[in-house]
Amino acid sequence: MKKDTHPEYHTINVKMTDGTVIQMKSTWGSEGDQLALDIDPSAHPAWNGGSSRLLDQGGRVSKFKNKYAGLGF
Repeated sequence: MKKDTHPEYHTINVKMTDGTVIQMKSTWGSEGDQLALDIDPSAHPAWNGGSSRLLDQGGRVSKFKNKYAGLGF
């Protein structure tokens, strides 16, 4: 690697949404800083598979059909 072209890679503390703190390597902040997450893999349905319902349960397509029902679609 070329000198002085890459950011410093150091250990930071990452606080998850449930309050647990883990250490990981990052270029964010400085050594020992704490990063608090709003969304993490333990709380987000895209990562834990929590939301498997259909999008259109009275959703966008139904609203569209109701709104433009009289136009002959």
